[in-house]
Amino acid sequence: MTALILHGGAGARRERDYTREVAHMRQVVEAMKARLDAGAPALDVAVETTVLLEDSGLYVAGRGASPNLAGAYELDASLMDGATRRAGAVAALQGFRNPVMAARAVMDHTPHVMLAGEGAALFALDRGLEPIGDETAWFTHAGQGEDNHPPGTLGHGTVGCCVLDREGRLAAATSTAGVFGKMPGRVGDTPIPGAGSWADGQVAVSATGQGEYFIRVAACAQIGWRVGAGQSLAEAAGAVIGQIGELGGDGGLIALDREGNIAQPFNSQGMKRAWLTAEGEIGVEVFGR
Repeated sequence: MTALILHGGAGARRERDYTREVAHMRQVVEAMKARLDAGAPALDVAVETTVLLEDSGLYVAGRGASPNLAGAYELDASLMDGATRRAGAVAALQGFRNPVMAARAVMDHTPHVMLAGEGAALFALDRGLEPIGDETAWFTHAGQGEDNHPPGTLGHGTVGCCVLDREGRLAAATSTAGVFGKMPGRVGDTPIPGAGSWADGQVAVSATGQGEYFIRVAACAQIGWRVGAGQSLAEAAGAVIGQIGELGGDGGLIALDREGNIAQPFNSQGMKRAWLTAEGEIGVEVFGR
């Protein structure tokens, strides 16, 4: 049994047309279904899925980045392997194409969980990760007009995925590229395992929304703890989004358990997401619950 769910952010607004995003998310799921059918490990598929989302320029991650108040592009990512509880992350990374690849390198080639800022960039260079040449030509400023670009409020924009492979292993990855007007050095939930991503032996979770609120409730790890205590995945995920709403935040999350159950609650207008069920069915949605 295999399953997968991905998201392209919870900033969707009804007045926008998401035809391109819907088609792209379906293509990504179809490609990753082939990888899972071939026996690829969950962690590899989580990274590969996120790279495709980052490189598309359609979402507020990777190529879709927007500059901060100082005009710099600071990118964040994290991932977690449920089977081993290994995690890797980068925060405020500048100058490199795929932050999720840098996060994977932190996991695989250092004793650390997170590297930030200049240290993350030096490490990415040392590992031979692909740099960005002309930033003006590369970045697309995806999501303009979405909830990732509201004046005077906390914005959001993220991609992520959760994967169950045929060996029963779970993994999660999350990546974000910043929003217009954020303060230099601002770090949200995305690169923080437990807040922006989580995977253990029972669940995998990736969050998207106003990251400050997700940090304050340890959103993704809390779902793992709730499921471990006996709640269903749907109950646990819904309760966490409820907590975020009570604090005044908005966003959503995707979650997957070892039985192939999927949860995808959000309290924003919409959340771009696509999934592969344990029965092999593919679905894509933006606004429907």
